[in-house]
Amino acid sequence: MRLRFAFIAAPLLVFAYGVIRILDGLDGSRGPGIAWTTGHLAFMAALVLFVPTFWRLRHLAGRNALATASAVAGTAGIVALLAQFAIDVVVGFMAADHDAMGPLFDQVQAVPGVELAVYDAGPYLFYVAQLALVVHCALRKEVKAWTPVLVLIDLMLPLIDKDFIPVGAIFLLVSFWPLARRDVPAARHALVHACGTMAHRV
Repeated sequence: MRLRFAFIAAPLLVFAYGVIRILDGLDGSRGPGIAWTTGHLAFMAALVLFVPTFWRLRHLAGRNALATASAVAGTAGIVALLAQFAIDVVVGFMAADHDAMGPLFDQVQAVPGVELAVYDAGPYLFYVAQLALVVHCALRKEVKAWTPVLVLIDLMLPLIDKDFIPVGAIFLLVSFWPLARRDVPAARHALVHACGTMAHRV
């Protein structure tokens, strides 16, 4: 049930982040404020839920070296994105207004290694690994052939315009929905097996 929750809640939280981000920008600027903080916290919660989904996908992909490397890379990308969004939240709390946020971001990015790990390279591991895992699962026929297409659309839409993040999240939810549903029988089977083992021991 936890995996089912993760597969459904992660895209929904990304959707929430995208919607809040749009609302935050209606006045012509984004952050600081309640919308900035709430949106970022929603995405951070989604990132945490992506960890078990990645490792579930690694299981479906055969748990081989490539699948494991993809899951590890994806987890590293999640850590980088969590750091990036945590910085955003802290800057939002520290800045008096939107104009004051820029110099604070500059100070953080001036720290050696931060810009590369947290902004320029690290986050992309999350997106590349996500697609790699889903493609691998499709090749093993563990997911439908259209699943990687939907995931790719989700990844590409924000590159066109970040206001498309909610739309991409819907595509991701559709692609994850069968994975959430298939984990329900698996969870029930595991529970029945555990109960049967305990009864046998008694």
